[in-house]
Amino acid sequence: MTDDVLVVHGGSPLEGRIRVRGAKNLVSKAMVAALLGDTPSRLFDVPRIRDVEVVRGLLGLHGVKVTDGDEDGELVFDPANVESASTDQINVHAGSSRIPILFCGPLLHRLGHAFIPDLGGCHIGPRPIDFHLQALREFGATVDKRPEGLHLSAPNGLHGTKFALPYPSVGATEQVLLTAVMAEGVTELRNAAVEPEIIDLICILQKMGAIIKVHTDRVIEIQGVPKLHGYTHRPIPDRIEAASWAAAALATRGHVEVLGAQQADMMTFLNIFRSVGGEYEVTDARPPKLGDPGQEGGIRFWHPGGELKSVALETDVHPGFMTDWQQPLVVALTQARGLSIVHETVYEQRLGYTEALNTMGANIQVYRDCLGGTPCRFGRRNFKHSAVIAGPSKLHAADLVIPDLRAGFSHLIAALAAEGTSRVYGVDLINRGYEDFEAKLADLGAHVERP
Repeated sequence: MTDDVLVVHGGSPLEGRIRVRGAKNLVSKAMVAALLGDTPSRLFDVPRIRDVEVVRGLLGLHGVKVTDGDEDGELVFDPANVESASTDQINVHAGSSRIPILFCGPLLHRLGHAFIPDLGGCHIGPRPIDFHLQALREFGATVDKRPEGLHLSAPNGLHGTKFALPYPSVGATEQVLLTAVMAEGVTELRNAAVEPEIIDLICILQKMGAIIKVHTDRVIEIQGVPKLHGYTHRPIPDRIEAASWAAAALATRGHVEVLGAQQADMMTFLNIFRSVGGEYEVTDARPPKLGDPGQEGGIRFWHPGGELKSVALETDVHPGFMTDWQQPLVVALTQARGLSIVHETVYEQRLGYTEALNTMGANIQVYRDCLGGTPCRFGRRNFKHSAVIAGPSKLHAADLVIPDLRAGFSHLIAALAAEGTSRVYGVDLINRGYEDFEAKLADLGAHVERP
C-alpha cells in the first residue's frame, strides 16, 4: 500500500484553473450503448479514468474494436464483430465496476445471451441489482443464477413492457432504456430517474435511431425499433467533479475556475454553495475569432473571506441535491459557524467517512433519525443517515484511508484544508472518477507528493 499513498501538505488555498471532461456517470453508459449500433460510434471528451478502462476492456472482450480518435479524449467503437466472451475473461473485471450489469440488454439483442460476473463498486450501501433483474425478466429474459455470476438468455426475444420502479434508480432506468430501444413493441417506464446523465443517454440513443418520449411525472415511453446505427456525441461535463473542486475551493479559502462546468446541471448545488457563503461566477464561452483564440466557458468558485454560514440540506434524486455532492461539501461545512444538518436519503451508508473528519478535529454527529422532511427509506431501518456538523472546527493533519470514491475526494479536501502534513492511503481509488487529479492539484498550487 506504500505506493498508493499521497502526502498532502495542507493549510494553503487552492488557486487556479482546471477543466472537467465528460461525466463519469454518462460516458461509461454511452460506451455500452455503442454495442447496440450496426455502424461505428464516436464519443468525445472521454476522461482518462479507471471506469472507462474497465468498460473499454469489457467491450474488447465482446469483439467491439475500440480505438483512439484524432482528437484528445475521442474514442471510436466498431461493433461489427460482437461475440461472446468467456466466463474467465469477464471475471477478470469482476469487482472493479458495476457497469457489467448494463451489458445485459445490448448483449441479449446482439447475441441472445449474456453473462454478468459478481459486481463491484463503492461500498456505500448494498445497491442491489434486483430492479435490473426484475426489469429484464419483464422484457422476457431468463436469469440463471450460478456461483460464478448470472447467465441470461432470451429464448423468445425481448418484448416491450409496462414497468414501474419502486424508486427512481439511475442504474435501473439505464437498464430499461438500453433494453427497450430494440425490444419489440412499446415500453412504458414509470418513476424513472431523470438525471441530466439519463437525458444525455436518451439523446445518444435518439441519435442512434431510437424513439423515446420523456413525459411528465417521471414517465418514459420507448417504442422499440428493429435496428440502430452508431452515434457521434460530446457528453455533458461532469457536474460531480465540478462541485468537488468548488467545495475544495471553499474549504481551503481558495479560488478555482472549473472550465467546462455548466450552470444548468448544477443549479441546486449552486444555491447551496451561495447559501453557505461561497461565491461563484458563470463565465460564458467565447468562440474563436481572427487573432483571438476564444475561451471555453465554465464557473469560477471562491471563498470571499469572512465566516461561512451553516445550512440544512437533504440529498435526493434529481432535481434535488445530488448524493455525490454532499461528501465534499461537508468538509467545507466543518468551517461554517453554527450547526449544519445533512439528511442523506439516497444511500443508507454514505456517512461513514465522517469518522475520519472527526479524527482531524471536526465535530460531526451521525444519527439514525431522519433530520429533514424529505420522504426517506431509511428512517426505521437502523441506518445512520443524518449528520449534524458543528463549526467552525480547526482541522489538523492525520493519516487517512480512503473507503470509496466520493468519500476519498472529501478526505483529500480535508487534508488540503488541514494544518500540517497528512498521508492519504488508497488514493488510487480516486482515479476511478477524477481524471488526472494529481496534475490538477499541482495546477491549483497544492503541495502534494508521492513518497
